Amino acid sequence: MPLTLASLAHHSALKLTVRAGEDGLDVPVRWAHASELADPVPYMEGGELLLITALKLDAEDAAAMRRYVKRLVEAGVVGLGFAVGVHYEDIPEALVEAAREEGLPLLEVPRRTPFLAISKAVSAAVAADQYRAVTAGFAAQRELTRQALAGGPEGLLAALAAQVDGWAALYDASGAVVATAPEWAGRRAARLTADVRRLRERAAPASSVVAGPQDDDRVELHSLGTGRRPRAALAVGTAAALGTAARYAVHSAVALLTLTTERSRSLHAAEQRIGAAVLRMLLAGEPDHARAVAGHLYGGLLDAPFRIVVAETGTAPAARAQSEPNGDALGALEEAVESAAARSGEAVLVVPDGERLVVLAADGGAAVAACRDHAAALEAVRGAGGAHEPLMGADEDELVVGLSAPVGPIAASAAYKQAGQALSVARRRGRVLVEHEQMAVGSVVPLLADDAVRAFADGLLRPLNEHDATGRGDLVASLRAWLSRHGQWDAAAADLGVHRHTLRYRMRRVEEILGRSLDDPDVRMELWLALKATSSD
Repeated sequence: MPLTLASLAHHSALKLTVRAGEDGLDVPVRWAHASELADPVPYMEGGELLLITALKLDAEDAAAMRRYVKRLVEAGVVGLGFAVGVHYEDIPEALVEAAREEGLPLLEVPRRTPFLAISKAVSAAVAADQYRAVTAGFAAQRELTRQALAGGPEGLLAALAAQVDGWAALYDASGAVVATAPEWAGRRAARLTADVRRLRERAAPASSVVAGPQDDDRVELHSLGTGRRPRAALAVGTAAALGTAARYAVHSAVALLTLTTERSRSLHAAEQRIGAAVLRMLLAGEPDHARAVAGHLYGGLLDAPFRIVVAETGTAPAARAQSEPNGDALGALEEAVESAAARSGEAVLVVPDGERLVVLAADGGAAVAACRDHAAALEAVRGAGGAHEPLMGADEDELVVGLSAPVGPIAASAAYKQAGQALSVARRRGRVLVEHEQMAVGSVVPLLADDAVRAFADGLLRPLNEHDATGRGDLVASLRAWLSRHGQWDAAAADLGVHRHTLRYRMRRVEEILGRSLDDPDVRMELWLALKATSSD
């Protein structure tokens, strides 16, 4: 317990007498300081017991004493010790009355008690309190470490909640609650998801104090992880600010959970390497070998209908390698899928593959649903931000996802191709996600005989060829490059050796001359067919 004025008043060796402010004796004392200045406030920090002899004070002037005491109280001084028998044989009534009015504890110090004795008593008590706090903190650290080594966060959270006399909760990278202690804290923790997500936007380590869901709650949030982007978060709810021992316990919990998180990260990386090997075997048509390598790691995932997700952004691999892992759009999708799978207890295979992220997940499971939900949320954000430029597919740094139809292990290679095809369509259409089943909806342009195709192509491309013949541009070659690159501006412009804005201008001219929109997939298909048909000329 911290030292209080009541403790000093009952100190047998000091012989102090309380003359005013009896109701404020339970206030902790941070330090004892002697000062004879008429205004010692500039040198006070708050929490001090001020010791005086009134050498430079007119302690019998009631108005002066009211001003003096009021200023001390406003500065946070918790008590006033007055030495009698030095300049005054007794504490002047003006000072006693002023202390009584302000509720400031006033202690009479007998002549035989030096101020140094009071300072030593305060110093010894403060040191003893700090020693107790440090000892309690080390004991808490040992208990938390023991619980962390026992496995699972539940024991560690329970020990932490007991140390702080409150509750604790652990959140995953998506902001979902992983575990709480005690159990009744689950509902409180769930209401702080938005605060946890805001904390994740800050570079680790980060912390914040928020108002809890209950009136008597004070909640501290701490990010967990050593990278720029936190991997998890810890919430600690208490009725009051944390003391020294409780603070030691919280810091120890943050360190232990961070180590656990980073260890899990290493294990996750190893699991991804195994997953990559399993995926390669599946795509090579070796499902039996894939099952043997996977063992029990992926449960029954390889024996039930699954879907393959292929996701891309336009960010170059070298640029992503210099950034924080999982810090881009692919990382956000990976976190969403893995968190959903972990919460539902289902297995999922996630493999970063160069510029792509490949996910193998159970058909109808939480991971596939999370992928759809994540894409829908991005679509909503893009819609709120305004439509894309005409002719423009997905932006180079935006997420694009293709989802295969449900298949079994033998057809994994076909599913991977389906997902890739769906992704290409999504990119051309400026969509976040396209499912392979959606691509089969609607009619297919009938195949035509060679002569019919040639006649169709000549008629369709004639206005563009006539334009190019005047030497005013190269629209046909530009259209061929743009279509061959699936509407990717930078890649097509690089093939042509022109700036992307030049290519955009040429595509607008194609639309104006033909009177048709290149946003229409049928138009793009017909133009591509026409170009292919005339390429042998």
